[in-house]
Amino acid sequence: MKTNKLKKNDEIELTITALSSEGSGIGHFEGLAVFVDSAAVGDILKTHIIKVKSSYAVGKIVKIIKPSKHRIPPDCPVYDRCGGCSYRHIRYEQELEVKRQRVEDALRRIGGLNISVGEILHIEDTNGYRNKAQYPIGFDADGGTVIGFYAKKSHRIIDCRSCALQPPEFEAILNAIAKWAAENSVGFYDEEKHKGLLRHIYLRKGRTTKQTMVCLVINGNNVPKKEKLIQALTETDETVCSVVLNINRNKTNVILGAECITIYGSDFIEDELCGLKFRISPLSFFQVNPAGAELLYRKAAELAQLKSTDTLLDLYCGAGTIGLSMADKVKNVIGAEIIEPAIENAKENARLNGIENAEFFCSDAAEISAKLLEKGFEPNVIVLDPPRKGCSREMIETAVKLGPERIVYVSCDPATLARDCKIFAQLGYETKKAVAVDMFPRTVHVECVVLLTKVQK
Repeated sequence: MKTNKLKKNDEIELTITALSSEGSGIGHFEGLAVFVDSAAVGDILKTHIIKVKSSYAVGKIVKIIKPSKHRIPPDCPVYDRCGGCSYRHIRYEQELEVKRQRVEDALRRIGGLNISVGEILHIEDTNGYRNKAQYPIGFDADGGTVIGFYAKKSHRIIDCRSCALQPPEFEAILNAIAKWAAENSVGFYDEEKHKGLLRHIYLRKGRTTKQTMVCLVINGNNVPKKEKLIQALTETDETVCSVVLNINRNKTNVILGAECITIYGSDFIEDELCGLKFRISPLSFFQVNPAGAELLYRKAAELAQLKSTDTLLDLYCGAGTIGLSMADKVKNVIGAEIIEPAIENAKENARLNGIENAEFFCSDAAEISAKLLEKGFEPNVIVLDPPRKGCSREMIETAVKLGPERIVYVSCDPATLARDCKIFAQLGYETKKAVAVDMFPRTVHVECVVLLTKVQK
C-alpha cells in the first residue's frame, strides 16, 4: 500500500494549476492533489499542510511566492472569513472562463458528450445584483451584536452588514433593527440552547418597483414594541412597504417557518421579470438575480424554438416564472411542482398577468408526467428545471415516453446535468447545444441550459 510522504504541518512550495468546483485552488505534490482556499491558477505558493488523506491533502497559504496574472486584491474586508464569495481575489474575466470550462468539462467527462460551451452569458454589474438576503443575528464573545453571514462550513456568524452582493441600502435597515433590538431588550436566538427570540433578518427588494420587504424570523409569536420597530424601519428607508414576522419555533437549521404575520403594509412586494409582474411574499420563490434570470430564460426560449402551435410542459416549475415567460409564444403551458405554496404562487402570477393558456398542478414531476402519458398527452417541448440533485431515472424515462421534439434542461449543477444528459442520450435524445450563464458572480455557482432533441430513427 502506497503511503504519502506529505504530512500534516509540512510546508511545501506549490503551483496552482486548476480550481475545484468549490473554488479551491488545486496543485500537486509528488502526485498528490493539494487543495488551497483563496488561490488562483498560476500562483506559486508557500503552503502549510493542515490535512492529509490517502487521495488528497488540504493546505493554506503561508506566502504568495509569485502571484498569478489573474490575481487581484480582494475588495471585501471579510472575504477571507465569510462563506459567501469565492472569487473576489481573481479577475472577473478569469472567473467566467473557470465557470465556462467547468460546465464543458462536466459534459465531456461525466456525460461523455463531444460538445463545446461557447461564451458564458453574464450581467455587466457583479455587485448589488441580489434582491434577497438572509442574515443570521447573534452576540459576539464580548456581548456585542453581530449580523452578517456564516463562515464557510460553520454556523459562526461573521459580522458583515455591508455586503457587495446585496443592495447597499440593506445596511441601514440592519442597523435600525439592531438599534431597536438593543433599546427594547430583544434577545437573539441561540441554536444550541434553542432560546432567544430573533433568529434571522430576511430582506427582499423589487428591482423595478424598488419596494422593500423586511421579515424578522422569530422563535416566538410576536415581538415587543412593534410600533417602534415599524417607525424605525420606515424612517430609515422610505421604500419599506411590508414588515412581516415569520414564525419558526422549530429546533432546525431551516431558516423560515410556515407561518407569516404581516405587522405593517402589504403581505407581498411586486417586481417584474421578462416583462411580467410577480407578487413576492416571504415564502415565494423568485430568482435572486432577476437580470441574470432574464438572460437565462431568454436563452432557454431561444433553444426551445417555440411555435404558436406548441404545447409546453414545464416540470419543476416553481412559481411558474419560466413557463409564464414563454406562454405568449405557445398554444398552452402545463406546469408541475411538488411544493404547494409555489403552485399557488404560479396560479396567482398567471392571474396577475392575464395569462389564460397556463395550467399548474401540484405534483411530483415523474408522477404528473406518468398521468399525462396515460391520457395520451403529447407535448412538443418539455422544460426541466430540477433541484441541484437533478432528475430521477424514472422522471427521465417518463419524459422520453411523452416523446417531445425538444427538451430544454436548465440546471444549477453541471455534474448532475451531465449525468442526466448521458441517460437521455441512451434513451434517444441528443444534446445539441449547451450554454453557461453566470447567475451568481463572485460565487462558485454557475447555471447552464442545454437543448436535447429527439434522434430521428
